[in-house]
Amino acid sequence: MSFFENSVINPVILSVDKGDRLLNGRLMVQALSFRARQALYRSVKKSGVVLAQLPKDQNRAPLPLNGVFWSISHKPTYVAGVVANTRIGIDLEKIRPCSNALIRKVAGKKEWDLAGGNPDQDDIFFRFWTAKEAVLKAEGTGLSGLSRCKIISLPAINQVCIDYNDKIWLVEQFRFNGHLVSVLKNNFQVNWEVEK
Repeated sequence: MSFFENSVINPVILSVDKGDRLLNGRLMVQALSFRARQALYRSVKKSGVVLAQLPKDQNRAPLPLNGVFWSISHKPTYVAGVVANTRIGIDLEKIRPCSNALIRKVAGKKEWDLAGGNPDQDDIFFRFWTAKEAVLKAEGTGLSGLSRCKIISLPAINQVCIDYNDKIWLVEQFRFNGHLVSVLKNNFQVNWEVEK
């Protein structure tokens, strides 16, 4: 039985080997991409589905195969992957200071007001950033859709609700080792797997 039938998704987060963290440029991108695919295939296995290929469109956005949608994300120390039976997106970031210009670009005043004086500005910035990235990945639009992707509520400390092109998306978030990962939750139960 597929986990999809039980409305469960299985995002997998894997650490990057120390040797691969020392690589530069194209070699690092290749190593991170390979490791992210390992995370994805672990999600495939846990979900009880088959995903033999990872097709992409002309813009390099993931395409579903036989009703299986997929998404990956990678950073120098961790990678993530997830599959689902509907559009899915995952994004992973290390929480760190960011510029005021980037803060203004990611969300407007009305959105920031939802945080209600959250003292950890870096944390809330990456909550917003990764949630929006997860939605944009699911839509296959990339950052070109950022200005139309609006935070409309923060229903829980680990959830963000987003309106994108008049469609509402619920994103679940997970914090670990100074990182934050966001995955589209919608009606799914999320079963996180983290290899630290």
